[in-house]
Amino acid sequence: MAETLPELRLDAFLERLSSPAPTPGGGSASALAGATAAALLHMVLALTGGRPGAPDDDTLAALRGEAASGQSELLRLVQLDAAAYDAVIMARRLPRTTELEVESRRVQVASATHEATRVPLEIVRCASRVLELAERVAAIGNRNAISDVGVAALLAAAATRGAALNVRVNLPYLPADDPLRQEAATELDRLLAPVEARDRAVRSVIEGRLS
Repeated sequence: MAETLPELRLDAFLERLSSPAPTPGGGSASALAGATAAALLHMVLALTGGRPGAPDDDTLAALRGEAASGQSELLRLVQLDAAAYDAVIMARRLPRTTELEVESRRVQVASATHEATRVPLEIVRCASRVLELAERVAAIGNRNAISDVGVAALLAAAATRGAALNVRVNLPYLPADDPLRQEAATELDRLLAPVEARDRAVRSVIEGRLS
């Protein structure tokens, strides 16, 4: 059985990413950035327990659970994004000699494009939650690891914006009657609106705690 993208060694994944093959691409890279951000936050939270002024164990456990969940989900989306776009490529290569083939190809292209839009939208959702978590961890995390929170926030913000680009590039190819065209555009506006402010807020807190 072939390895999935998350199962590859890091150098092998980057080799695949740098190849002329269309997948993995920006969506998978964005998901991996988000998963890395979540992992960093989990590390910081693990280093925070028992320190003066730290939240209670139950609060830290809940925050670690959020970080672990985000990491797991975004890692899963690394593979799903590549698979979704592979399906688009395969659908576009279907024969269209007869009317039946043309109609079958149209339906399959529409379905594959829908999924290739839905998956990066899910990456945006998950990465934005990781960024929101970074904002919370910045105020309470171990001061000795506070720079890691800053890196996590940068990665989560990049993952959110990067996956949003992948959604937008696919929107024009969705059928006019696919409700995801409007739903995704509306949700992107909502999810992206607080990104810049959260990114700045994390930097501000970190700078304050380092001074």
